[in-house]
Amino acid sequence: MNILILGNSEDAHAAHLKQTLTQAGVTVDYLDTRLFPTQLRLSWQPDTGLGYLTLPGGRKLNFSEIRSVFWRSFSGVNVPSLNDPDRQRIAVNDAMSAMRTLLQAIPCRWVNSWQAYQFHKEKPLQLHKAKQIGVKIPATWIGNDPEQAIAFVQSQEKAIFKPVYGGAHTQFITQDHLDPKRLNLTLSLSPVTIQEYIPGTNIRSYVIANSVYSAEIRSPSLDFREDLEAELIPVELPDYIQQQCLAITQAFMLEWTAIDWRLSPQGEYVFLEANPSPMFLHFERQTGFPITQELIQLLLD
Repeated sequence: MNILILGNSEDAHAAHLKQTLTQAGVTVDYLDTRLFPTQLRLSWQPDTGLGYLTLPGGRKLNFSEIRSVFWRSFSGVNVPSLNDPDRQRIAVNDAMSAMRTLLQAIPCRWVNSWQAYQFHKEKPLQLHKAKQIGVKIPATWIGNDPEQAIAFVQSQEKAIFKPVYGGAHTQFITQDHLDPKRLNLTLSLSPVTIQEYIPGTNIRSYVIANSVYSAEIRSPSLDFREDLEAELIPVELPDYIQQQCLAITQAFMLEWTAIDWRLSPQGEYVFLEANPSPMFLHFERQTGFPITQELIQLLLD
């Protein structure tokens, strides 16, 4: 049986897993979608469900031979440039449609799945889903209406903002941000997520199957991802929060994830986000938690 890693050797996490799996005697290959359709070949029959991949080296791999796929990163497809814009558009759309089909048609264990990846891209829905299953979330406003944005900020003692989709660090909202001219221009370009600021401690929990590993992240930065010197201190979460970690993972269709919490001075755990493809090497090295071992077991089960 084979295991695929969605990604490539340029990613340290993908390379680490491939090396560890190979050392364990497992046949493992990268599924580098950047090589589709020029070097990576796909064949699939919807009526029978039969399909195979031809990897860049020429080896054929039947879908039935694939035990599991680890989703590290999806880089889209890479269609050669064409002189005709219409042909280019059609070729890109066809390649992406075929690739999206592949990422859902291979009948194996996905860690994590296309559905989980898509759900993560809709972060407002992620927050709403967490609230629905009884998890505490920050007061949050999402939109591009300047009047409503100002009203929400004024209703909070302190507020932060960040992109709806992600890709930039969290910042405090200042009076300069609320200048009518600046705010109107900003919100005419894109909506924004505004949240109440939750003072307290950053907690990150890694959930792999039924295991939960958590650490306090000590950093003076508003967004600890900016702080390369952040200190990681292993902690044991209360049982009910560990159960919430498992419930979030299930509700978000995840096999594994990293969940970010804010522990308030009042002792409340406030959910911020669950990532379907988190970085873990630094966390594992600093805490000693057996994340790699747990992931390998998950892919082999």
